[in-house]
Amino acid sequence: MLKIEYIWRELLYRTIEEKKNNFTLTDLSLKFKLSTSVVSHALFPLREIGMVKIGKNKSQVIDTERLLMYWATRRSVKKDIIYQTHSSLPVLAREASMPHGVFPTAYSGFAYYKKDPPADYENIYYYTECLDEVIKRFPQNNKKPNLFILATDPYHKIYLHTSLSQIFVDLWNLPEWYAKEFSQEALSIVKERIGL
Repeated sequence: MLKIEYIWRELLYRTIEEKKNNFTLTDLSLKFKLSTSVVSHALFPLREIGMVKIGKNKSQVIDTERLLMYWATRRSVKKDIIYQTHSSLPVLAREASMPHGVFPTAYSGFAYYKKDPPADYENIYYYTECLDEVIKRFPQNNKKPNLFILATDPYHKIYLHTSLSQIFVDLWNLPEWYAKEFSQEALSIVKERIGL
């Protein structure tokens, strides 16, 4: 994940999950240990097309849904895959067998926000820093992969779980036919939370 995506995820987390749309460049810079020029670079396209308003003392997210779509169109899940393998275990057993310290995303992460999935799914996606533990439980093989591990970033764990915006943008970028049903359902949860 690119450093500018940390900023987009944080703004979306604040507006969707904390219902706070105000921020400052300094606050973002300090939180993610990034220079204010990197933060400004992340915000520039958002300001240009009216998703955020940048002020001297405080700034504001104006259009959460457009910001979510903007990030979704720029995200590349495929580039973040660091391990993939096949497991013959059923989906729920695979999910239950994942080691401590992983963060579910996409279909598995969706269950954190809504218990009933909109479709059956076969592939599972997780972020982790403990790849060795995953490999011990799910060794490499030559079958068609149904378990995917994504590189995490140093700030993923500050959210305690994968944020709804992260789950949505990951779903948006997945090739499985059922990704569309999950992303539409995730978007409707987002809209409900932001009052649309």
